[in-house]
Amino acid sequence: MAIIHPTAIIDKNAMIADTAIIGAYCIVGENVEIDEGTVLRSHVIVGKNTKIGKNNEIYQFASIGEDPQDKKYQGEESFLHIGDNNKIRESCTLHRGTADGGGLTKIGNDNLLMVNTHIAHDCMIGDYNVLANNVGVAGHAHIGNYVIVGGQSGVHQFCRIDDYAMIGGASLILKDVCAFTTVSGNPAKVHGLNKEGMKRKGWSKETIAKLDEAYDLVFRSGKIKADVIDELASWVADEPKVQLFIDSLLNSKRGLIR
Repeated sequence: MAIIHPTAIIDKNAMIADTAIIGAYCIVGENVEIDEGTVLRSHVIVGKNTKIGKNNEIYQFASIGEDPQDKKYQGEESFLHIGDNNKIRESCTLHRGTADGGGLTKIGNDNLLMVNTHIAHDCMIGDYNVLANNVGVAGHAHIGNYVIVGGQSGVHQFCRIDDYAMIGGASLILKDVCAFTTVSGNPAKVHGLNKEGMKRKGWSKETIAKLDEAYDLVFRSGKIKADVIDELASWVADEPKVQLFIDSLLNSKRGLIR
């Protein structure tokens, strides 16, 4: 049976798994699901229509699944889904979706959201990301996998940050961030590949060299996008990770940070 502190307030329609732990002064709203092994430390508020997966740890004063900060929101049903093995630190705010954005905000697995991170309505966050202290992610933004966002950074609404990118601290993201790149500044500019991250993941020198060549083609060749994509496509058989460059070019709606 779940361990629920006597000061916690749990809605009668909430579903709490047997091995979950609900700490002191937490509030869990209606139609909330909290799966096995998840811990709400204390003073955590989980709003309605929120699904939290397995083995998450949510620290004090976090507000999870609250109404979206959108003037168009008129109380329509919307949702927040959180995957497994996430660590959500103090005072983070994660809001549900809106009707215009599909009604869902989604957080994947194995993410670290540091103190005071804000994830707005209709955002899609992948897996294995680190968002440092005071990062603000505006509505409808997409963050891929293995992304690091430095503290005090802001991500404009509808922006994409693709896999393995690294954002320097106190950066302003106004356009899309290409996979593998390092960007920083206000407004942010691209500063090359995230090679240190690649080395830490144990990628071979050959892989890093090929991605460096792909970076030069995308950002320095001066060729038009269609020609760049065609050339990159011919490299994918030899180095499959090049496909992520192609995906960034194809999926960008706001243009890539350069």
